[in-house]
Amino acid sequence: MQALMGSITAVILAAFGAYAVAWYTGAVEGNFAVLLMLATVVTGVYWVAERLVFLPQRRRAAQQLQDEYTARKEALLKQGFSQIEGDVDNARQKVLRQPWWLDWTAGLFPVILAVFVLRSFLFEPFKIPSGSMIPTLRVGDLILVNKFHYGVRMPVFNNVLLENHKPQRGDVIVFRFPPQPSLDYIKRVVGVPGDEVAYINKQLTVNGKPVPRVAQPDFFDNDSMRYSRQFRETMDGRSYNTLNDDDRAAFINRSTDFPFLDQCRYSVEGVTCKVPEGHYFMMGDNRDNSLDSRYWGFVPDANIVGKAFFVWMNFGDLGRIGSFE
Repeated sequence: MQALMGSITAVILAAFGAYAVAWYTGAVEGNFAVLLMLATVVTGVYWVAERLVFLPQRRRAAQQLQDEYTARKEALLKQGFSQIEGDVDNARQKVLRQPWWLDWTAGLFPVILAVFVLRSFLFEPFKIPSGSMIPTLRVGDLILVNKFHYGVRMPVFNNVLLENHKPQRGDVIVFRFPPQPSLDYIKRVVGVPGDEVAYINKQLTVNGKPVPRVAQPDFFDNDSMRYSRQFRETMDGRSYNTLNDDDRAAFINRSTDFPFLDQCRYSVEGVTCKVPEGHYFMMGDNRDNSLDSRYWGFVPDANIVGKAFFVWMNFGDLGRIGSFE
């Protein structure tokens, strides 16, 4: 039995390892949420089996060893022997010790379960991979995302189990990229269901009213070594900075169709869209360097992961740590 379970566990761990290697090398498109859920289920099965089957078996074997030792000791004492060879306590400890295949499964279950619950229902860390949200978020920022702000969702499947707040204009949100849901994107909500959002000649308008903005000193990007025009934009009482690149045209070069495309009108000056029910219009703060709803369409509510709210680390700039709008 021990050998069989060891072989089965070795195969399972090898499968997890092979998947991780294939993901790292780009051979497969990995999904950490699925991997974590599977790890939780597998280690949970081992943990239950350990509590109900394997641990009681080892305890019975240890008790049997103790009983045999006691009986042998009593028999030898009756024969006049006062000293008995053997260390029964050490032998019992060896019998009670978890085999490697339980130590690497049931032993890890509490830690994996804690990570699964924390990541699925409370907070999840993300790393900013691109400059689409500059100047609010920089490349290399490690951020925290509130997973329950918009409602408790089923892990992996992401359907809402318990309603909470609805996304509001100005929120910075992590969501599953509609054309490729295995990827997570981060943008700012500029349009909620029913809104008419227009981005014409690099001016954002919502429901016919231009979003107020005030010019700020030009922003210098250390990565691109370029200056961009910077504005302080205020939406629904929330202020944040945005960037514009004078060298980029206002024309939106849309390269793909998307659901509810008929709700959008494109021109050389930009785009105007009516946000359908259950969907949101997202834009990056780095307006001329952001692949967002202007190009690939609306974000359905089912794709929302959570609200980004805090930079907890940037190894290249510790001054980045803190909350943001």
